[in-house]
Amino acid sequence: MKDNTNTVQVRIETLAEKKLVGKRKRMSLANNQTRQLWQSFMANRNEIKNLAGSELYSLEVYSNANFFRNFDPSAPFDKWAAVEVSSFDTIPTEMETIIIPAGLYAVFLHKGLASEGPKTYQYIFAEWLPRSAFLPDNRPHFAVMGEKYKPEDPASEEEIWIPVISKG
Repeated sequence: MKDNTNTVQVRIETLAEKKLVGKRKRMSLANNQTRQLWQSFMANRNEIKNLAGSELYSLEVYSNANFFRNFDPSAPFDKWAAVEVSSFDTIPTEMETIIIPAGLYAVFLHKGLASEGPKTYQYIFAEWLPRSAFLPDNRPHFAVMGEKYKPEDPASEEEIWIPVISKG
């Protein structure tokens, strides 16, 4: 996908199970509360032990795999702000755990401003997925924000992981 000078790259990857600790909030795209969720999470992030990396994870857990097929911006889903941990031995107060099950994912590299992210998601669900050999699967969708992630920097990078299964 070309978006000005930004390009979305895709790869198919089998993900091993991941353990995450973080905060979640029920919301919809029409009532987006992502900023408040991340502010709350980041205020207590240093309390998390057993870190398995420095990346931040932004997850969406939808009610079913057809969430986007019958798209409704007011449909609720669970949004998570989290980090990966090696174990659930110590969970800070006001935080929860979630396991991302192992499985196949289409991984898209979004380069550019975070505010341009909706264009990448539009490409994934309206163009790439319908033409691919895959269907969305009913597992968490997530973005991984590592050291190259700088929200409103044109050189920012984040990975968008979409759970998929083969159409065949």
